[in-house]
Amino acid sequence: MNAPLRRVGVVAMVLFGLLFANLNFVQWHKANDYRTSQYNGRVQVAEYDRQRGVIEVSGKPGAQSNSTDDNLKFLRVYPYKAEFAHVIGYKPVNGEATGIEYIENEFLAGTSDQLFADRLRDLWSNEKTPGGNVVTTLSLRAQQTAYKELLNNANNAKVGSVVALDPTTGAVLAMVSTPSYDPNVLVGHDTTAANRAYDRLAADPSQPLLNRAVKETYAPGSIFKVIDSAAALERGYTMNTSIPAGSSYTAPGTTHAIKNAAPSICPEAQVTLIEALTESCNTGFAQLGVALGPQAITDTAEAFGFGDDSLRVGQLGKDNGILVAPSQVGRLTTDSGGPDQPIIAQTAIGQADARVTPMQAALMAATVANGGVQMQPYLIQQLLGPDRTTSYGIAAPHKLRDVCSSSVAQSLQAMMVSVVENGTGKKAQIDGYVVGGKTGTAQNAENAKDHGWFIGFAMKDGKPLVAVAVLLANAGSGGSGEAARIGGQVMKAVIADRGGK
Repeated sequence: MNAPLRRVGVVAMVLFGLLFANLNFVQWHKANDYRTSQYNGRVQVAEYDRQRGVIEVSGKPGAQSNSTDDNLKFLRVYPYKAEFAHVIGYKPVNGEATGIEYIENEFLAGTSDQLFADRLRDLWSNEKTPGGNVVTTLSLRAQQTAYKELLNNANNAKVGSVVALDPTTGAVLAMVSTPSYDPNVLVGHDTTAANRAYDRLAADPSQPLLNRAVKETYAPGSIFKVIDSAAALERGYTMNTSIPAGSSYTAPGTTHAIKNAAPSICPEAQVTLIEALTESCNTGFAQLGVALGPQAITDTAEAFGFGDDSLRVGQLGKDNGILVAPSQVGRLTTDSGGPDQPIIAQTAIGQADARVTPMQAALMAATVANGGVQMQPYLIQQLLGPDRTTSYGIAAPHKLRDVCSSSVAQSLQAMMVSVVENGTGKKAQIDGYVVGGKTGTAQNAENAKDHGWFIGFAMKDGKPLVAVAVLLANAGSGGSGEAARIGGQVMKAVIADRGGK
């Protein structure tokens, strides 16, 4: 055989070898991936042979599967549409589920190991038992109130978020983000139409698919003064300790003067710590931050949860919950390691590089209300079998971290109550309940309107009932007052849901 033929033979053998290797790779290594792929038509038909379980909100279905006459036997339906879209999520025919639909996908689909006995019975009965049912912690009244108030806020802010928590357990009572979307258009059996709807939402510059409650961070503005106050109280200050204030403050190393929102706010040379928080005194907290130094501010913020990049919200005891974007303080030191006093002064009033999610902001208020103990937030209250009589255990509410001493928390409570009773948070007041809070106005992009914030809590007979965070992005003048009003309405809804008035 001549040389050219030998070369052709070798090439052919190599190609056959590669073909054989690829065939084995597909059959053995990738077989399960192809078999279970969401794009495998047989998998889709098999998945929709079993009715997906219900996601319950205050005893009512927030997601359910209805019978159809087409090839896929059940259609996922979301009765509350945009109100619960980000927290309940959606389960498309093609693509990955989101929200609670993602967190409890196996249990809802009936493929969880917990439902093995039900599947075993199916072998004898030749039936398809429905998937399990998920009972959420969400308050229908609070969620709907939060969504309605965000949508119709007096400042016409188009972007916002509300998070409400039970301070004593960590249960998420409301999680709302606006703008929102109707998940029903994303789960239709006409996958071409569903994909087009998703592409439109994904391309929308207002980002309606983004769950701002947990995935977006914002400058906190004056709600960060709660962190400053905690840092001071932990280091020997009291509510009545006097701190420098005045109408203007220029930190060493800069020519930028920090001023208060109005000339009437703390023009005195000194004010007490409780007066500074009540009035939201920028000059007082800027100077307090410089006096405390970078380590005290950073340590206290981290104690509250800033910098935590592993926080997830879902079922307690499981690690597949919704990941919360880490909040941050930013760097407070110079290149040489010394305190960067101009940056510290700005950070102390919630500017510079400080950023916070609405979830973390709600955790701040909840921690203060709960005596300095921060509870792990969660969304899943109970797992029920298809027959609704079998309950599957989940982990009990548990502490996430100890943030501050109970004495410091009590002082912070009194200071935040003063904000609502005598200061900038009066619109959050609720008759018959002790309400504490802190408003915040945060500058953001150049030529953009300020963000409006409110964090707060409601208590009765010394027991914390609810904590809340409200963000109105680019709300402009009066945004923090409107956020306080919305916060009060959401807390009222939680109280009403529990039989209060």
